[in-house]
Parts: sequence; structure tokens; C-alpha cells
Amino acid sequence: MDTHLVDGTYELFRHFFAVPTRRDDSGLDLGAAHGVAMSVLRLLEEGATHVGVATDHVIESFRNDLWPGYKTSAGIDPSLLAQFRPLEDLLDALGVVVWPMTDLEADDALASAAARAAEDSAVRRVLILTPDKDLAQCVRGRRVVQVDRRRGAVRDEDGVRHRFGVAPASIPDWLALVGDSADGFPGLPGWGPKTAATVLARYEHLERIPDDPAHWELEVRGATRLAAALREQRDQARLFRRLATLRTDAPVGEPGAWRWEGPRPGLAAWARRVGDAGLVARAERLAAARRT
Repeated sequence: MDTHLVDGTYELFRHFFAVPTRRDDSGLDLGAAHGVAMSVLRLLEEGATHVGVATDHVIESFRNDLWPGYKTSAGIDPSLLAQFRPLEDLLDALGVVVWPMTDLEADDALASAAARAAEDSAVRRVLILTPDKDLAQCVRGRRVVQVDRRRGAVRDEDGVRHRFGVAPASIPDWLALVGDSADGFPGLPGWGPKTAATVLARYEHLERIPDDPAHWELEVRGATRLAAALREQRDQARLFRRLATLRTDAPVGEPGAWRWEGPRPGLAAWARRVGDAGLVARAERLAAARRT
């Protein structure tokens, strides 16, 4: 079997800016939540059998205690924030496994599910459905891959090396050096993506980069300045790497439990709430086809 792991937070943001408003009787906009649910249903219609969706039930996480500048919910449109819980409830009614994260993040749930599925001999391939560069660290050969559904692109381990210049295992180190504006940490002064890739392609991890640039076994422009920045801020770099390293201990269960068995009784109420008269019939038709 294949497992499909969906970044629900990314999908909710994407749909919020791409689909029309769809309000329920109370005036709450559910357009993005409905759009994500339809995207997941299409995934099932295309043949996916074992699906899990991770969401940031709370935007803040344990990483906010480690770095004061780490991303928060501040500045996010309240209409978008208000759709996280409805999305989780709608997907649950659709019969899809949902992992709402609080202290951890959605990316940690995806990393945990990918690690769990990769250990399962019944799993043929693990597909992580998100373009988020953080998740590139989870890619393993051609068995655990990243999928950008919007672009129709699949990134295996060779694809990660081509995109970032480093192996998946070095992605947290790469992010520590170059920073991640989406997550709110800056990286080290002078370290750009190409320079970081050149150095890490040789040394793989921060600890292996020599303090003295004269010992670097490669040609890097501005090596003296870069080495000084790393030497003076190595503890900071390690902290940034910790921020970028995804956890694999989120409670996601076992891959066999992610199998879609059809919608639950509560879907009818949700269909009325989002104004989608054909939703229940569509989900039940698919479930019936799976049973035959």
C-alpha cells in the first residue's frame, strides 16, 4: 500500500487565498475548509487508500519557547485561523484520519507518520504532500518522497539534492545556516543557500565544518568571513538546527489505521453547513465502489 500524508495547514492557507467565501448560517467563512476537504476527497477518488492529514490546531508550539522570533498566529487573518477546527471536524466527518497538533507542529506529525510508515513492511511508498522545504529532511531514496500536487512534481532523494544541493539528512543544518523566514529564524550572517550547500555537501553537519577556513577542503568565496560567523555563533546555529529538525514522536498511530473506510454519519450535517448538496453522495459512492 501507499500512504498519503497531507499538510493540512499548507492546504488551508493555499485554499484561503484561492477559493470563494462560503459562509454557514452563523456567518463563519468555511470556503477554505471546504476546499481542502474537496482536495482530499479528490485524492481518494484518484486511488489513495491510506491518508492522514496534519494540522496546526494551535499555531504556536514548543519552538516558541526556544526562540522568541519563531512564527506565531500574529498577523494571520482571523477568518483563516477560524477555519482550522472546522477543517479538522469536516475531515473527520469525511472519514479521514486527522492529526491536530498543539505543542508540536503539523510538520512534526507528517515527519512522525513518514517515519512510522517507512518502518512498516506493508507500506510500498510514503508520499508527503507538501512543498514545504522542512519536510525534505524526511525523504528517503524513492520510497519516502515529497509531492507538490499543485505543480505535479515528485521529489525523491536525488530531487532533494538537486533542489537544495545537500542530502535530506543535511536539510536542518542547511536551514540553520541560511535561515527560514517562514518560521522566523534568520540563519547566520553571510551564509546563503549556495554557499551553505557547497560546504554541507562536503561536511554534512555543522559539527564537521572546521573552525579554520584554511582546513576547508573546498574553494568558497568569503570563507574567512563565513567561518568567523559560524565560529562565533555556533551555539546559535545549533539552536536554529533544533528549530528546523522535525520531531518523529507525534501520536499518529499505525499506517494500517489510516485506511479510508468511508464517510461518517456527521458528514450530512457538514454538507448542509458548507452548502455542498452532493458531498455525501459523492463520498458514499466512492466508499461503495471500494467495497465491491
